Amino acid sequence: MNGSGAGKPGPAPIHRTGSDVPFLLCLGILGGVYVVLILAMLVADASFTSPAHLLRALRSPEIRYAIKLSLISSTITTILSLWVAVPLGYLMSRHPFPGRNLVDGIIDIPIVLPPLVLGLSLLILFQTAPGHFIERFVPVTYAIPSVILAQFSVACAFAVRTMRVTFDQLNPRSEQVALTLGCNRSQAFWLVVLPEARRGLVTAAALAWARSLGEFGPILIFSGATRMRTEVLSTTVFLELSVGNLEAAIAVSILMILAAVLVLVLLRFAGSETPVGRVV
Repeated sequence: MNGSGAGKPGPAPIHRTGSDVPFLLCLGILGGVYVVLILAMLVADASFTSPAHLLRALRSPEIRYAIKLSLISSTITTILSLWVAVPLGYLMSRHPFPGRNLVDGIIDIPIVLPPLVLGLSLLILFQTAPGHFIERFVPVTYAIPSVILAQFSVACAFAVRTMRVTFDQLNPRSEQVALTLGCNRSQAFWLVVLPEARRGLVTAAALAWARSLGEFGPILIFSGATRMRTEVLSTTVFLELSVGNLEAAIAVSILMILAAVLVLVLLRFAGSETPVGRVV
């Protein structure tokens, strides 16, 4: 015998037939159509407005109020969404429980439900006895809390989905090692699991914030579009279009695009700089 590998056939040679260029070119064309469409819309918006229109929009008290309310409500909604998404995503990923599939389906309802139907459902909810009881202490319908609740009802679903995928992708071995070293479940979560999930946390926050900023249908039905009261940037676009002020509507749209792009870039940069915990 010459060696342990003597007499064993080697791997069969791989014969390439043709070039990969046509296949990759087809993929690029199919995917590029959508990218070009998005860029074309952005260029069209930018070409239709001017810095003068943007400055005029920023000088409007109503639009400044809408900007302020949009930024505050989107931030509050993001915080609330993460408070729900982190524990719910963790439970659904790591701890099977009775009715988990049912809960998983319920979470998808705000994602697939038409926005106007969601807003109408919230409006009807606060016409019931429990809703009237809540509004005895905190006015919700057609007030600022309704804006946050309308945004939260949709944004939280995206945050939960993101956090569940994040926890699914984490190796549970590091958590199990922490438990064997004396940590209880809570300590293992805060000290091991959550630091490893930071990138997913940043992504969930970005999705929730961007979704909240652009929410329109539920806010229009549940909160209304009252100037200097429940007006956010998305409803400002609707109000300006309804009176034929297309320049102002485009200017506000550009502001929304710039705000969303800025936040997404900052959050994704933070996510890329966040070290993922080393798997034990």
